[in-house]
Amino acid sequence: MQTQPKRILILCKTYPSPSSKYSETSCVAGMCEDGRLIRIYPVPFRLLKDEQQFKKWQWITAKFEKSRDDHRPESHRIYVDTVSLESEPMPPGKQGWPKRMEAIKKLPTFSSFNEMERTRQVNGLTLAILKPSRIAKLIIKSTKHTDWTQDELRKLTSWQKQGQLFSEDEAAIDVALLEKLPYDFYYQCEFNAPEGIDVRDIKIVDWEIGALYRRLRKEFGPSGWEAPFRKKYEQELPSKNIMLMMGTIHRFPDQWLGISIFAPPKPQSEAADQGLLF
Repeated sequence: MQTQPKRILILCKTYPSPSSKYSETSCVAGMCEDGRLIRIYPVPFRLLKDEQQFKKWQWITAKFEKSRDDHRPESHRIYVDTVSLESEPMPPGKQGWPKRMEAIKKLPTFSSFNEMERTRQVNGLTLAILKPSRIAKLIIKSTKHTDWTQDELRKLTSWQKQGQLFSEDEAAIDVALLEKLPYDFYYQCEFNAPEGIDVRDIKIVDWEIGALYRRLRKEFGPSGWEAPFRKKYEQELPSKNIMLMMGTIHRFPDQWLGISIFAPPKPQSEAADQGLLF
């Protein structure tokens, strides 16, 4: 297939998972200059050179081709040795969020989970932005296996230079073994529907939620991490104009995951109205 250079705004980076071919990979998604969403694979992010490790809300350029073994329309293969970063990521805050939201305003956005799923069934959409009417709570569940299985461990420790992935002169990169998250995290989301409130538990798999868990556990220990973690994900983020970037699972096309969280400030009028209630 033909490779083409593209300019992409990075919107999502999931926590890495074991890969038989690339040791570990993250699912990355972003927006092309023309406003189309794109899924990027494979991205063994921790194995990239420092100058190629892009961040969320950062524009990059690289060569891509349509994925040959993933027929979802947004899925593309990236040649990571061609990655070039542009300046700094778009900033957050009162000044930065309006620019971020302006950049993504044309992306497919839904306030109904059912409508999003119907669109997938009709036209194959597998990346979208979903805006719940309310985040009811954060659910934390222990994983079935708290440690890597032998097969996963074999994948994680088998990395070696891949001629198709890295440039020939790139030296092997020494990185610590990927840490397995012992918990799965879900947002219980509510959506307004004609028949009443539609409640969905959506698994959140973005890099940031895993990174925060690891940092807080290191700082507060195995019995102290949960309170500040919940403060962030159950209080601070839901108090904003929260939106979820959603993506489907390759092998299970009708299953959606929350692959990124956008939390811009609420519009001033809405925030002021809420302030009158308390």
